[in-house]
Amino acid sequence: MKTYIALLRGINVGGNKKILMADLRNLLTEIGLQRVKTYIQSGNVIFQSKESSIKKLELLIHQSIKNLFGFDVPVLIKTPEDLQTIFNNCPFSQEQKTQSYFTFLYTVPSKKLAKEVSQISYVNETFTITNTCVYFYCSTGYGKSKCSNNFFERKLNVTATARNYKTMVKLLSLSTDLK
Repeated sequence: MKTYIALLRGINVGGNKKILMADLRNLLTEIGLQRVKTYIQSGNVIFQSKESSIKKLELLIHQSIKNLFGFDVPVLIKTPEDLQTIFNNCPFSQEQKTQSYFTFLYTVPSKKLAKEVSQISYVNETFTITNTCVYFYCSTGYGKSKCSNNFFERKLNVTATARNYKTMVKLLSLSTDLK
């Protein structure tokens, strides 16, 4: 049995794509996932499965949500080891890291677009683009930043979902508890 972390994009944001976490846990248990836990309302799920194909699990969760709730929700699954590596590779100082955001990329952005976007600069905002994540720090806070999740999706032409430092720490902790 392997432990996985599913990151769902865009649920329960601004009253859109509402899913109660209890309903989500029930659905995922019904489709065969085990020891399903959720963290906050923004689509963070930790679970175990015998299935070893992450792509099959992403498709299963996506289709199950679409069938029950009637809307498309992009699903990205990481192993705890993948998430730990992304977390550890954050290029910022520890002080900045605790205030940073991790924008997970569902696909690898083109090198050309990544290079172009890397040239963009805004006061008080710093980011580093990798194949799997954009590390983002804004000294004035995410809510006031120009480089939002939508900004990176649009500029890199990829689907993405962002999590803050506190959520990353909690997801890593919850995934360790399942092992």
